[in-house]
Amino acid sequence: MQEPRIIQLPKFLDDRGNLSFFENDNQLPFTIRRVHWIYDVPGGEERGGVAYKTTEEFIVAMSGSFDVVVSDGKQEWKFSLNRSYMGVYIPAGYWRSVENFSTNSIAVIAASTPYDPTDAVRDMELVKELDRGYATRTVELKEANLGSKTIKHSVFDCGIIELDRHHSQRKGDISVVENGREVPFDTKRIYYLYDVPGGADRGGHAHKRLYQLLIAASGSFVVNLDDGDNKKSFTLNRPYQGLLVKPGIWRTLTDFSSGSVCMVLASEKYDAEDYIRDYNEFLKYKGCMD
Repeated sequence: MQEPRIIQLPKFLDDRGNLSFFENDNQLPFTIRRVHWIYDVPGGEERGGVAYKTTEEFIVAMSGSFDVVVSDGKQEWKFSLNRSYMGVYIPAGYWRSVENFSTNSIAVIAASTPYDPTDAVRDMELVKELDRGYATRTVELKEANLGSKTIKHSVFDCGIIELDRHHSQRKGDISVVENGREVPFDTKRIYYLYDVPGGADRGGHAHKRLYQLLIAASGSFVVNLDDGDNKKSFTLNRPYQGLLVKPGIWRTLTDFSSGSVCMVLASEKYDAEDYIRDYNEFLKYKGCMD
């Protein structure tokens, strides 16, 4: 039986800002089916207070700090999260609550199942009866069929997606992305940029197959897109908006505000062969050069 524990994440140091990530069946012992993030939580408020019969979770402090309190009804664990390169894994069957949010904190939660209200247990007394040896249930979900054929996407195929925003004046807000619903792909990897110094640019590459949803989890930045013929820029500054970027688009990130965090939901695990890092090679790939 697995117990709640801290999982250390990769941290790539860069003068242009740092990067961390987690992906299916690698850092995580489960497959991501749903991602949601909690933000704008007033001081002194608590979120959570729930256990799940079959759902595993992974919680990261992408900005700021907070405490995750976990219990099996008999024993209690308290994890203080205040680093972007570590998170707490919560197996199915454990009660958890999130508390002591600092100003401007962002709690990102990856879950192993789509949302199901019947999977939630909200009475602490019932937690003692849950089966904590339960493996994640098999979820019959078809992965988004993105196809293997190269499609020459343009910048006009990319755009802002308004995400669900569950607002509570007293408790703070939650936004959600669930596989097969808000985006046309299944999330297999989540990476994020933070500690980006003023004036630094990130990105400067394209992907052959990767779909991405870029979100300003905190602060703001500008995403510049280029399809070889046309260019378009988007300013991201709301945690309930995401920019869908399709394959075959060169993109750079600029104008990061202080304390900004760029979170990216990606359709594939890391694959170096999927990157195009030279702009002239990108133009050849797009058929814009001989």
